[in-house]
Amino acid sequence: MHLPIILTGDRTTGPLHLGHYVGSLQARVRLQHTHDQYLLLADTQALTDNMGTPQKVSDNVLEVTFDYLAAGIDPRKSTIFVQSQIPELAELSMLLLNLVSVSRLERNPTIKAEIALRGFERDIPAGFLVYPVAQAADITAFKATLVPVGDDQLPMIEQTNELVRKFNTLVNKEVLVECKALLSQVTRLPGIDGNAIALGASPDEIKKAVKQMYTDCNHLRIDDPGEIDGNVVFSMLDAFEQDRVMLAELKAKYRRGGLGDGVLKRRLEDHLQELLAPIRERRQLFAADRQEVLAILKQGTDRARETAARTVGEVKRALGLNYFE
Repeated sequence: MHLPIILTGDRTTGPLHLGHYVGSLQARVRLQHTHDQYLLLADTQALTDNMGTPQKVSDNVLEVTFDYLAAGIDPRKSTIFVQSQIPELAELSMLLLNLVSVSRLERNPTIKAEIALRGFERDIPAGFLVYPVAQAADITAFKATLVPVGDDQLPMIEQTNELVRKFNTLVNKEVLVECKALLSQVTRLPGIDGNAIALGASPDEIKKAVKQMYTDCNHLRIDDPGEIDGNVVFSMLDAFEQDRVMLAELKAKYRRGGLGDGVLKRRLEDHLQELLAPIRERRQLFAADRQEVLAILKQGTDRARETAARTVGEVKRALGLNYFE
């Protein structure tokens, strides 16, 4: 049975990195074989706090698409589309905005955290404040039942379902569909001194990034006992080490002393080099044929718009806004 699925977490403000790959991209590659999958390039959402640099956003639409395709997303099985090119999403957002208060938006934990992170205080762009509603429109327009997200996005799923219930109650019929969050086993990777390893990173960039990773500041000599908690290298190995028995042995040896940080970093680097080499090669091939990738995006966006238009039509009919039918 094929279930609709839409992914709304990739704002087009930069190429994808390992955190995206572990957080949801692996799941997307797997789920495209069993689900009707929609992959949204959230350029409109990205503008909510990047309106001063729109070129950065538009440039990265293709960059993120290169990453999707290189990681294994098949446009014959997944619909990749551009948010800004589907006006029905903005129309649905406008209708849903009438079902939520400003105070409810301000209480959204994700919004509160991101407002604090960006230092907006009360000088909040209106588009940024209401993007949970825009995200709800992105999801409900395709009647998605599963949404792969990081754990920081769970409040957004909750708010989406609130809006679905309010709308369906208002029109006294089941028009929109509630969704469930799909969390990956490793929901988020730790930061690397404010940097990230891009999926298209070169071998030297990978080596440099791993070398800079934090381990345990008190682990000064090989024989010193080391801490696992907060150790970025072990957090990364949790995500990328397939030999779980070996990983458990490494952790035990590190805790009691006798294992150097260099050994761990070399093992992690080997895993990352092996993982990213084929992705990097495929990415270079796609980047060399931008017109073909644009054609893939156009086809996907056309398909997605047809789906969104059907849902918006149902919403407007339920509200009695179908004057000319």
